[in-house]
Amino acid sequence: MLVVPNSEILTVAEHYEADRLAEAAGVSTNALMAAAGAAIARKIQQRWTPRKTVVLCGPGNNGGDGIVAAARLGEAGWDVIPVSFGDLDPAVLAGAELVVDAMFGAGLSRPLDGAAKAILGALDPTVPVVAVDVPSGLNGDTGAATGPVPNAALTVTFVRKKPGHMLYPGRGLCGEMVVADIGTPNGIVEQLAPQTFENGPDLWSGAYPWPQATDHKYRRGHALVVGGGHTQTGAARMAAMAAMRAGAGLVTMAGPTRSLALFAAESPAFITEAFKGGEELAKILKSRRRNAVLVGPANGVNAETRENAMAALGSGASCVIDADALAVFEDDPSELFAAITGACVLTPHDGEFARLLPAHAELPGRLDRARAAARGSGAVVVLKGPDTIIAAPNGRAAINGNGPATLATAGSGDVLAGFIVGLLAQGMDPFHGACAGVWLHGAAATTFGPGLIATDLAETLPRVLGSLKSDAD
Repeated sequence: MLVVPNSEILTVAEHYEADRLAEAAGVSTNALMAAAGAAIARKIQQRWTPRKTVVLCGPGNNGGDGIVAAARLGEAGWDVIPVSFGDLDPAVLAGAELVVDAMFGAGLSRPLDGAAKAILGALDPTVPVVAVDVPSGLNGDTGAATGPVPNAALTVTFVRKKPGHMLYPGRGLCGEMVVADIGTPNGIVEQLAPQTFENGPDLWSGAYPWPQATDHKYRRGHALVVGGGHTQTGAARMAAMAAMRAGAGLVTMAGPTRSLALFAAESPAFITEAFKGGEELAKILKSRRRNAVLVGPANGVNAETRENAMAALGSGASCVIDADALAVFEDDPSELFAAITGACVLTPHDGEFARLLPAHAELPGRLDRARAAARGSGAVVVLKGPDTIIAAPNGRAAINGNGPATLATAGSGDVLAGFIVGLLAQGMDPFHGACAGVWLHGAAATTFGPGLIATDLAETLPRVLGSLKSDAD
């Protein structure tokens, strides 16, 4: 199944509130702890055969979960050594074949020290670690490591994931992630009204523009991709093909006259238009129902790209501002943000983000950075990376988890921008369109597999969409 259930992500504070609301509803802390410990033991038994297991128990609820897990494993015949916080000593690890880290949960905000730091430093990297909630020392809201953090083979958390499970380096330290149901009453998560989600089809499938029997090409939307000079057309050509594969009914490639032959050679389905300067681009955008525009991929960091971006933003079309069209505003981002009055998606990677928004780049986590940028710019911000974040001005945000390492190849960002502009052309709102584009981008890369180059992404998209449509039906 492509649909991801329970996509809400709860912050550390929201998890504490969920526990409080559960207790108010009649589910005691002890009952939650008993269910959590039982779930940990069950997941361990599903993955490993009985072996000598050391359970490191901290002073709080995490430690209580560990004590229950140790008792359940012992009842199942496992050789278990529960170690309380006051007895932590590296010597307790001697002969361990599995270690359960139940010392500190996601609420820890300071670096580990003393006995806890010493015992983590003594872990044998060949012995698997099971983390309760998060590996000790990991910030549950940012995914940052506050000091030495064990590299878990399995992390068992409860109710919903936390941002730190999805954001690097935390995501790489959690190993296999399991979210266990511990009896938190139905409706509590909804009552919390979370604003962070794991990106997946359940988040945007209801808004996805599947073709209808009565559609025609104009109803499917008309995307325009601004291309660069004749020696720099590749990025825009990949983006335009991606927009077409994503379902746009028509795609125009517009740029200098010398580039038109190369645009046309990419696909006979493309419309080509020559223009020079923002005034001419604005005229093109107002004709033939062009309702979405992408500016930036290999357009050049120059005054003309700046002028084209401003023309696009003033046209009334949905806009995707990428690459060079972001770089040209690094000296005065307020000009860009003041021009954003309608549907707009900005797609920076970390380097572009830091240059465009240096103050936001100093915030403690990528999630906070993306949210601040969206709020300040009035646009949906796609902060690209291995844990791409999509943030909207109203505070909603999604963290993407399906992008494989093979996406680290030239041109993949251009294809992503093309997917998004193609979806906006079909009427998706900027947040859901950006979320869908990012997820489809990752799914196409995963489906293709090793050896991926950027042009493979658009060619593979129909297979992904076919699978998604089959599941939706």
